[in-house]
Amino acid sequence: QVQLVESGGGLVQAGSSLRLSCVASGDTFRQYTVGWFRQAPGKEREFVAQLRYTNERYYAHFVKGRFTVSRDNSKNTVDLQMNSLLPEDTATYYCAADRALSPYKYEYWGQGTQVTISS
Repeated sequence: QVQLVESGGGLVQAGSSLRLSCVASGDTFRQYTVGWFRQAPGKEREFVAQLRYTNERYYAHFVKGRFTVSRDNSKNTVDLQMNSLLPEDTATYYCAADRALSPYKYEYWGQGTQVTISS
């Protein structure tokens, strides 16, 4: 089993950057595909980025080169670097992990970290 904990959220101004981290415990994280998702108040949860255990990366269209997902195996973390943040990026961000290469439904989820972007 894997336990996931996100950190790095906060309140920043539009145009700023944040780096979210997802720390895993309980298993070797590099063997998992990790996804980042977000959910804004009153909206459905949506996909943000994915880093497969093969190191392939995928991003949602609204990322538009602003976000980068990376893995640090020595720390058992997967980070989401977010640049040029917009007010519409405001949401609770979640990381998720699964042993499948391209999971339809992730097995493990963190509790989320709040990101608020002021205009």
